[in-house]
Amino acid sequence: MRQLLKLLLIVTALLGLLACSKPLVLEKVPPQARVLAFGDSVTYGTGAQAGEDWPTLLAAKTGWTVINGGVPGATAAQGKERLQGLLAEHEPALVLIEMGGNDFLKRTPDKQVKEHVRVLIQTARSSGAQVVLIGVPNLSLVALLSGKPYDADFYADLAKEEKVPLIADVFAAQLRDEALKADPIHPNAQGYRAMAEGIYARLRELKSL
Repeated sequence: MRQLLKLLLIVTALLGLLACSKPLVLEKVPPQARVLAFGDSVTYGTGAQAGEDWPTLLAAKTGWTVINGGVPGATAAQGKERLQGLLAEHEPALVLIEMGGNDFLKRTPDKQVKEHVRVLIQTARSSGAQVVLIGVPNLSLVALLSGKPYDADFYADLAKEEKVPLIADVFAAQLRDEALKADPIHPNAQGYRAMAEGIYARLRELKSL
């Protein structure tokens, strides 16, 4: 009896591991569906001309109606009420969250930024929308001087904790290439085009297209 119980516990543990390792996918988002890109100046498109921002380019590639909810200077700490208003107005099927950069620039500790972004994820999900998180680099002085910024570590942890897909390194990659930057913290038109391509490719992996 003891051996049988031990075997059952092992099988249960293995099934749990398999469930945890199952890759996240999205429900398909049909053409013309409303998608909210919620972010700061990098979502808004600072550094490029009108129509060259990644939400506009993503809309052209997907056929979705992508609402650009990017506001230059916006922080994750301030974002909840603005997000609630956009959710109520547009009722999106999918929300892409790119937030945290301005919090880092204000030297807000990563632990606090993580919790602010968590609130945004939970707020978007409570509206019934699917949620995808976009990683953002912590643009420390060292990262800027070295020219090698990478996503802040907590984005991967937060995505796992909240069970939402993560689009990693799609913003930071543009800042590691001088040809893709308008300034030290914003992509240029070519950089935004590369961002849109990267986001689109990841969304295809997630079966949303």
